[in-house]
This record gives sequence, structure tokens and C-alpha cells, in this order.
Amino acid sequence: MSEKKKYQAHKAPKGVPDYVPPTSAGFVRVRDTFVQQARTAGFEHIELPVFEETELFARGVGESTDVVTKEMYTFADRGGRSVSLRPEGTAGVMRAVIEHHLDRGQLPAKLCYAGPFFRYERPQAGRYRQLQQVGVEAIGVDDPALDAEIIALADRSYRALGLSGFRLELTSLGDNTCRPQYREKLQQFLFDLPLDEETRRRAEINPLRVLDDKRPEVREMVENAPLMLDHLSAESREHFETVTGLLDDMGVEYVVNPRLVRGLDYYTKTCFEFVHDGLGAQSGIGGGGRYDGLLAQLGGQDLSGIGYGLGVDRTVLALEAEGIDLSAPRVEVYGVALGASAKRVMARMINDLRVAGVRADMAYGDRGLKGAMKGADRAGAKVALVLGDQEIEAGTVAVKNLAAHEQKDVALEAVVGAVREVLGE
Repeated sequence: MSEKKKYQAHKAPKGVPDYVPPTSAGFVRVRDTFVQQARTAGFEHIELPVFEETELFARGVGESTDVVTKEMYTFADRGGRSVSLRPEGTAGVMRAVIEHHLDRGQLPAKLCYAGPFFRYERPQAGRYRQLQQVGVEAIGVDDPALDAEIIALADRSYRALGLSGFRLELTSLGDNTCRPQYREKLQQFLFDLPLDEETRRRAEINPLRVLDDKRPEVREMVENAPLMLDHLSAESREHFETVTGLLDDMGVEYVVNPRLVRGLDYYTKTCFEFVHDGLGAQSGIGGGGRYDGLLAQLGGQDLSGIGYGLGVDRTVLALEAEGIDLSAPRVEVYGVALGASAKRVMARMINDLRVAGVRADMAYGDRGLKGAMKGADRAGAKVALVLGDQEIEAGTVAVKNLAAHEQKDVALEAVVGAVREVLGE
């Protein structure tokens, strides 16, 4: 009889990272810091579906973008409708703003979201098929001061984590009064180049996409292409100069990069990206810009907006590149109960500590004192509580300060206060 074949264990899909302890602590820290910083600026949470009608992204993101043409996970649902996993957040936010009339209340509507997004890309370090982002959108006001606030907020979000080795690149992509003339001039330049058929097609649909081409041979050909920053309307130039002036006033450092082109079609006027050279080829850790006209394009009012998306995954990698450790101890207090009676009392004490807001856990199973204390060390606890029959009879518990190697007996009813004293609260 042949030996029964062993079942092959499952693995995560290619290009989809798992975040497991202890590294998951850094992931949570980055995500929560980004969200908390947005809240300090008055942004409110919005929860979005992870899939939408495909047409929303085609209209909102841009039919000529690589995101739409090559990278979206698109499928027909059981009703035959074409739906796509969300590749970015702005289009979904705009759809929700229109559907729930958020553009008819107090403006700007300031919204913040967090979660996974999906793009079918070639997996490599910092480029995943499921990427995690925190984003903000401020909708309804065309004011350069709002642009500066958004950029400064993103900058502050990175610095709140201790990240410093990044640079902010900034440019203007103009408006409807200057972009058509620039588009025509850029197309004339591109059509004189020996471009391949696909690249020429992109130049016809949206020539800015060609400037965003990552292939070295194309980059070399477009090196002398006309730049939008040199063809701004008076209004766009004034807007951009006001934004940079406000950033100067706030002490936000930046570099003007006239070749900066974001990978989405909806951007107008202010456009920015945060770059960290410690990540190699995938150096962008976040970015965004203004998108005047997008809301109207998707069926809403003709209101402007500006926002950003900050990459959680790449920020984690950037922090690692700078040697910044965001890991955190699993618990502050670890309980060790010796015997069945002690375990019942310890369970109640651990619950009381949790109710008081102290992160606490206890040893389970039948481990002895030595093995249980190793568990306290592995958990990163600062305090260990040891309880046996002798302590129960005396109505006390041994409170061990693991850092100072000190111990004292404390009355059972006073354990919460004693623990807080050791923790310095």
C-alpha cells in the first residue's frame, strides 16, 4: 500500500505580505500614527468598500493609466456586473461623497481612510499586490492654504514616527486654461520621437503618461521634453507660489521637481511625492495632489479637492532602513499562578488590570515558576505577579519589578495601584 501523500500547506498569494508578531507591532504603529495625525487636523473617518464598479476607476483614475489598463483586479460578479478591487482610495471617496451628499455640508469635507488596496504588479521589495495605505481627502475648497496644510500634515506624519531620511518633491500640473496648450506642445515633441506603438498610443491619450515611463530608453528620449512648470497660467503659477511660500513659513523642506508626474490622471495644480532613497527603486513612500474637476467628472458638484495616500508598507521598510525599531512589548504585566486555586484568583486580578487599562496576560497550562517567568520575559513584561497557596493564605501577591529586580508583597485588593506605581503611571 502506498504511503498517503502529505497535504501541502497553504501559503499567502504571491505578492501579498503577512504581518505577524513581532513585526506587526511596527505596522500597527505606522498606520495608527498616520490616522492620529490626520485627526489632529480635523479629518473624520470614512470606511469604503474594497471593491467598486469597474467604471468608477476607469473614469476616476484614468483609462490610459497603467493602474487601469494593466494592474486592476477586475472580474464579473454573479450578476454579470464588472467590479474591481480598489487600486486606490480617492475615486471611492468621491463616489461616497456624491452618494451621501457630503459635498452639501460644511466645506471642506475632511475625510480619512485606511486599509488595503490591490494592484497586479510584479512583486519585489516595497511593491506588493496588496498594499496598505492611509489617505486623506479635503473636498470643496480651492485654496492654496489647504494644499500647504495637507502637505505639512503628511510631512508631520512621517516625522512623528522619527523618520527623517526622506525628501518632499513638489510641482504644479497646471489647470484647464494652460494644460491644453501644453498637452499639444508635448504631443508634438513626442510624435517626433521613435516611440513604440503602445507608447505612441499613450502619448495620444495622455502625453503626461509618457513622461512617467520608467524604461531607461524612454526616459532618455524625453529628457528634453517641454515641462508643465514652464507653461503655467498666471493663476496656476500664483497658486503654486503661494503653496511654496506657506510651506516655507511652516518650515517644511521641499525640492521643486518639474519632472514629477504622479501615476493617476486626475491631478491638477499642486502635485507632490515623498521619496526615501533607502528603499532603492521603489523609493516613493507617499504622495498626492489637487484634483479639481474630479468630483464633477464622477457626477457630483463642480468642487475641487486635494488629498494624499501614505504607504504603510513602504514606511515600515523606510523605518527599518533608518534603524528605527517600532516593536513594542506585548504586555506590561504577566501573571504567574501556582496551583488551581491561585489560577482563579490570578484570572480575576488580570481582568481587573485590563479594565484599568493595563496590558496584562498570564501563564496558562501547568508550567512551573521557572518556565512561567521565561514567558514573562518573552512577553516583554515590566512586572510579574506571582501567586501561590502561601500568598493566597496571606491575602497578598508578590509584585516583581523585572527591570529593577525588586519584589514586594502587596494586598490583593491593592494590586492595580501597586502595578501602576511600578509602571510609573
